[in-house]
Amino acid sequence: LTLSIFSTLIGVTAGAIQGFYGGKVDLYGQRFMEIWSGLPVLYLLIILASFVEPNFWWLLGIMLLFSWLALVDVVRAEFLRSRNLEYVRAARALGLSNGRIMFRHILPNAMVATITFLPFILTGAVTTLTSLDFLGFGLPPGSASLGELASQGKTNLHAPWLGVTAFMVISIMLVLLVFIGEAIRDAFDPRKM
Repeated sequence: LTLSIFSTLIGVTAGAIQGFYGGKVDLYGQRFMEIWSGLPVLYLLIILASFVEPNFWWLLGIMLLFSWLALVDVVRAEFLRSRNLEYVRAARALGLSNGRIMFRHILPNAMVATITFLPFILTGAVTTLTSLDFLGFGLPPGSASLGELASQGKTNLHAPWLGVTAFMVISIMLVLLVFIGEAIRDAFDPRKM
């Protein structure tokens, strides 16, 4: 949850700046994001996690390096669409600053897409953290983690309920998060109102 909140803040800010200013800011931002998102995330997370003693804050920082990329394109598209609408031109005519226009006028309209995308970011964070914990590069052993439970189920095959429980909890939680995301998307869909 903490990872989703921080990645949402970074992703919304980066997408807002790229979408509002456009031009070279958007071009250089998109090229940076193409290079950064082309890196193999799980392998880099494993390499970075092997250099430091994994604890919650280090793992959060390492995962935050890559998790914000998913939201930037959504927010950027909303800002590119909204920056030439009438209410933004009216705010410019009134002499409002760019920051005030971005965060007071355009951002509330872009938040529908952001809130809709948030459960899917949370699903990706849970999956990544679970796989890192399962491989032994996540939280320290003995921490309460679904990946650690799945790893214990793999090592203790004489106790199959450990692996089955981990698999069921992970599966049900991810399916419920996707259903929540779909329900939020349907609730904010203007065509169904």
